[in-house]
Amino acid sequence: MYPKKPLAQIVISACRQFNIDTVVISPGSRNAPLTVGFSNHPEIETLSVVDERCAAFFALGIAQQTQKPVAIVCTSGSALLNYYPAITEAFYSNIPLVVISADRPKHLIDIGDGQTIRQENVFENHILFSANLVEDSKLKTQNSKLICEALQIAVSQKGPVHINVPFDEPLYETVSELDTVIANKVKQSVDEITSSFTPRNDDTDYNKLASIWNASTKKMILVGVNYPNEDLHKLIDIYANDDAVLILTETTSNLHQEKGVDSIDQLIFSLDEQQFEALKPEVLITFGGMIVSKKIKQFLRKYQPKHHWNIDAEKSINTFFCLSEFIQIKPVDFFRNFNLKITEIESDYQKNWLQIRDEKREKHSAYLSKAPHSDFKVFEQIIKSVPNKNQLQISNSSIIRYAQLFSIDKTNNVFCNRGTSGIDGSTSTAIGAAFANKNQTVFITGDLSFFYDSNALWNTNIPANFRIIVINNSGGGIFKIIPGPKSTNAAKYFETPHSLTAAHLCKMYGLDYLKATSTETVTAQLKGFYETSEKPKILEIFTPSEENDLILKEYFKYI
Repeated sequence: MYPKKPLAQIVISACRQFNIDTVVISPGSRNAPLTVGFSNHPEIETLSVVDERCAAFFALGIAQQTQKPVAIVCTSGSALLNYYPAITEAFYSNIPLVVISADRPKHLIDIGDGQTIRQENVFENHILFSANLVEDSKLKTQNSKLICEALQIAVSQKGPVHINVPFDEPLYETVSELDTVIANKVKQSVDEITSSFTPRNDDTDYNKLASIWNASTKKMILVGVNYPNEDLHKLIDIYANDDAVLILTETTSNLHQEKGVDSIDQLIFSLDEQQFEALKPEVLITFGGMIVSKKIKQFLRKYQPKHHWNIDAEKSINTFFCLSEFIQIKPVDFFRNFNLKITEIESDYQKNWLQIRDEKREKHSAYLSKAPHSDFKVFEQIIKSVPNKNQLQISNSSIIRYAQLFSIDKTNNVFCNRGTSGIDGSTSTAIGAAFANKNQTVFITGDLSFFYDSNALWNTNIPANFRIIVINNSGGGIFKIIPGPKSTNAAKYFETPHSLTAAHLCKMYGLDYLKATSTETVTAQLKGFYETSEKPKILEIFTPSEENDLILKEYFKYI
């Protein structure tokens, strides 16, 4: 059973020919032709998620893991606008998300017809391409080309695209087979679009860059959000053996170097002006997505390197206001070529800073050995407990900042929605990632992020081995850590204190619930937490709201 509407058949055929095999659908009537078509296609897996915001982040989590486009389908009206937070995350995180919205025909817009808004180009500030289709049998070729252009951009440029599909009534008419004429027309458009697509040439002047690199005694490589890549890891390994190179990696970089710094704030928090001058690199290479550490941003903006090279296949990121070279190529391709031309130079740059790193690590361990029950202590317990070869999903705000202070086992891959750094869809994204990944997924989240996205649990696609750890400090802990909010008389509006618990949500959605309130009970509950179970599990750990920030601040003083 397939939709009778030719426009719906064009959309479905084009998606399949671009190898889209997963579609997340939210309910509605106007999108009925798409729902019927996708759900009956033998080569497409369709997943139902009611809340459109959750659906979009769920799809984003799947695309994050598969590195393939995932489509989301919704009805007309305000349903579409609920996709926007995930679209912006996909835009800034280079994740291919295909937004397909059903719409009313143009003659029904702005005349008082129900469930209508101006849907065309509604995401124009954060979308790579908008295909506004027309339900007209004479425009099959035009519609087909627009869809194929959108899908080609999603695939090649790794980001979100929007396909707006107007349908007039009737909406539920069906046929037994897809129209072969339509399918052939779509295939023709696919062939035309893909054949006209030309990969970007690498015009990098490697000799020029190598001459600068080889003459410099203080060089830094800083890696932000980065999808795990074994080939890239091997290419970066050689820099760890260069005395003139200091490698800084964030939790989300998925790169691990014994001769590197994986807790940036731990290293640089208490440095004085003389030490900052000594740390200042002559050459800075950056790649990957957004940087979490505010300290490293402040440092490199004030103590700017002479040369800053940013490597990214899609967009330039001038985070430190001193970009001298944007190298538009995949990092793995850059280093594969660049490594052939570099030589080592005598320097004590790496040695000196690794010595300071080791001293900080010793103090870090010493402080934790005496630290009382708190967010900080709990994080140590969690990180130590996570089994090897797991996927870690981490929510934003204070949680990702705590994660930055700990070394994570190199067999575990780490992800976080750092494109826009919002708390709004962290749980939904983690569930999507868990659905797409064979390994167990452990999601670590704060209470506000968890409750904000609690509709994420309204999803029948959550794997039984999925684990959520909620660190509940009864409000927005980040606003007690950062300077400013406590000095005002409006702290309650920043911190939003509450007495909510996840227990009732677990009962409603059928998840196993565990609770911990002390260092001892956390240890006890974590023992069997990751073992095989028939249901997903949530461990809610309650921490002292009034003490957490003081313990963290004392930590930074101590180290």
